[in-house]
Amino acid sequence: MARKVREMKRTSRFTAMALLCMCSLSAHAVMNLCAAPAMQTSERTNADPGVKALVKMVQSHVNDQPKARAHLHTEGTLPHEGIRDESIDAEKDLSLMRDAALAWRATGDERYLRLVGRFLFAWTTTYQPSFNPIDEINFESLILAYDMTASALPVKTRNAANAFITKMVDGYIADIDKQPRPLTGTYRNNWQSHRVKLVAMGAFTIDDRKMINAAQRLFVEHIGDNIAPDGSTVDFAERDALRYVTYDLQPLVTAALAARRHNRNWLPERAPSGATLAVALNWLTPYALGTQTHNEFVHSSVPFDAKRREAGLPGFSGQWDPKNAAELFHLAARLDGRYAPVALRLAPAPPAWLAVCLPLPAR
Repeated sequence: MARKVREMKRTSRFTAMALLCMCSLSAHAVMNLCAAPAMQTSERTNADPGVKALVKMVQSHVNDQPKARAHLHTEGTLPHEGIRDESIDAEKDLSLMRDAALAWRATGDERYLRLVGRFLFAWTTTYQPSFNPIDEINFESLILAYDMTASALPVKTRNAANAFITKMVDGYIADIDKQPRPLTGTYRNNWQSHRVKLVAMGAFTIDDRKMINAAQRLFVEHIGDNIAPDGSTVDFAERDALRYVTYDLQPLVTAALAARRHNRNWLPERAPSGATLAVALNWLTPYALGTQTHNEFVHSSVPFDAKRREAGLPGFSGQWDPKNAAELFHLAARLDGRYAPVALRLAPAPPAWLAVCLPLPAR
């Protein structure tokens, strides 16, 4: 009898330890940006058309194989130059990963989870970070895919993804911190916005306190470097283009959304100069609503802008189209409901991925 009691106690302790490990794992799978829970059967049947379209799209790729590359390069290139075309084609994997993770969240279909795992393992064991934020813009989708699926992935995939994100975030922080202050050049323009975005999303996803504090420090520093107290940005002054204002702000809004999921409100975070992300969004709002207009790149000081205009690339001449800010304001509406009317005027619905990721406007 005594032996049986001892065995029961050992079993009880083992069960308690297993439960503790499971709780610990769940704690590290806290949602970073996407808030949408898995849908119930009735909700799937009556899902938003955008959600259904996203799931249908992912379903058509469920047997695809990853096109992971060790290197990507698109920055500063025109179509068909260098490895631009191959890079753009390979980068489609990153958004597919994100969409498959969202489809899994929405439907519970394990095929979509397996797609995420297959692609995530291939990319995180093949790609070598270059720490060029323009070439790596779309890795936000990889981070988001991992964030939504981490607790359900095979251990080897989870370990590979965690190590990859840690390497990327550490590398960007080290690169920024070794630069002399005040920051200049690409360390205060839209490039830095994308660095801050990747640092913030990665830090909150792997829930590393030191990295999170670095992300917040770099976010506030960049607000002061990039945004003037009146809300205009460095890129607007240099490029004379609202296109680049959205490039400045959208990564920062994305970073702020990641922070808000961890109860940090970066929208009103004020730099010593008085600048805030909210003031910059307010500055852009009249252009988004069409009450003010702007001819793009007329006085740009960057030669590559003229090169792209001469190559006939759309958006590098003529009047700025406010619809180019639709995704920015739909993201901003998830931070503050005041931006929802602007977003809805630009596009009646958010991009499909955002409709699944954050279906409700901020309250």
